[in-house]
Order: sequence, then structure tokens, then C-alpha cells
Amino acid sequence: MIARLVSILTLLALWQAGAGMAGPRMLPGPAKVAAALVAEAESGDLFLNLGATLARVGIAFMIAMVLGSALGVLMGRSRLVDRLADPWLVALLNLPALVIIVLAYIWGGLTETAAIAAVALNKLPSATVTLREGARALDSRLDDMARVFNMSRVTWLRHVAAPQLGPYFAAASRSGLSLVWKIVLVVELMGRPNGVGFEIGSAFQLFDVTRILAYSLAFVAVMLAIEYCLVQPFERYVSRWRPRSA
Repeated sequence: MIARLVSILTLLALWQAGAGMAGPRMLPGPAKVAAALVAEAESGDLFLNLGATLARVGIAFMIAMVLGSALGVLMGRSRLVDRLADPWLVALLNLPALVIIVLAYIWGGLTETAAIAAVALNKLPSATVTLREGARALDSRLDDMARVFNMSRVTWLRHVAAPQLGPYFAAASRSGLSLVWKIVLVVELMGRPNGVGFEIGSAFQLFDVTRILAYSLAFVAVMLAIEYCLVQPFERYVSRWRPRSA
């Protein structure tokens, strides 16, 4: 805790020193950015835009994780499915996010559905790859045990597969959240009338660095809260059965 506090204070000191050298127009100081953040919060715009961004992140993330996990496990357990789907997976992994976003808006219009679909499609292949590796790493001896005890598919999934896939799901969730956050901002910048990305784009057009930093800091604060309050506890929970090193 003390180390993190020292790190934050050091960052603020460096920020203040940089602001003194660059000037308030190019790099406003922490106090000025904090005042802008408070003003946006008091007007209500900050919470409305953060809420819109969080809603898009949550929906796109859930869609991508559900579909990616199911496809990844299926590819990891079936060689035929893996061979059929692998070229599509490689193509999606290497297709730039900007291309998917532009095509989604062209084909679906500047709508909420197109925006969420673009974000989910960008996240889908990474989740699939991670869960495919997890499915390939399932212990075959536990599968043999499940067959000996004549376990149903539901029981096998709950007591055999899920504990082993848990760490892979947690890893996909962590990497997926970091990816979804970034892509959502681009989607909002290009075609949505609200959200953090939209506000940053509007501030960029006015060369309002203070507002850009204010929304960026609010966004980072939300991401850190989700990381420490949700992602890390979930990761520890799904990995609780693994032996800890001394």
C-alpha cells in the first residue's frame, strides 16, 4: 500500500514538473485537471458519459466472452472444428480493429448495435484462442475418471472441466477487458453521440487538453476499480484449487 502511494505521489510530482516546463496549454497541472473533473461531475456529464461507455463495455464483453469461450472449448476438444474454424480465427486476429469498426458502421449504420458488434467481434478471437488452449490442456486422466463414474455432461463440465478452465477464463477476461476498453473509445469517437471516447474527440477538436486529461483520468480510475475489486478477486477464486508455491 505504501509503495503504491509513493508511486502515485511520484507520478503527480513528475506531472507537475512537466506541466511547469511544457506550459498550461500543452500540459495542464494536476490541480487544473482535478478542477475540470469536478466541474464535469457537478454538471452530470461525467457520469452520463462514463455510464454510456461502461454499458457498451459490459454488453460487448459478455457477448464476446460467452461466444469466444464456447467456440474455444469446442475447437480445443474437436480437431475437425479446429481445422474448419482456425483460418477464420487467424484472419480475425490479424484484421485491424479499425477495419472492423468501419465495416460495422457501413453495414449496420451509426447505431448502438453496430458499435457493440464491432467491439465484441474484436474481442472474440482472443477469448477463443485462450479458451482453446485451456481445452487442449484438460487432464485426460480426469476425463477417464469421469467416464468410469459415468458422469453426465453437466456434472463433467461443473466438476472436471470448469475448475481447469477457470484460470484460462480469468486470463481471457483480464486481457479482454483491457482490449475492449480501448476499442470502445475508438467506436465512440467515430460514431456515437456520447461516451468517454466522444467527449475526448470533442475536446481534441477544441484542443482542450485539460478536458482530455480529465476524462482520461476518470476512465483510468474506473478501470483500476474494476481490476482490483472484480478481476483480481475472480482470478484468485478460480485458481484457489491450485497449490501455492512456498
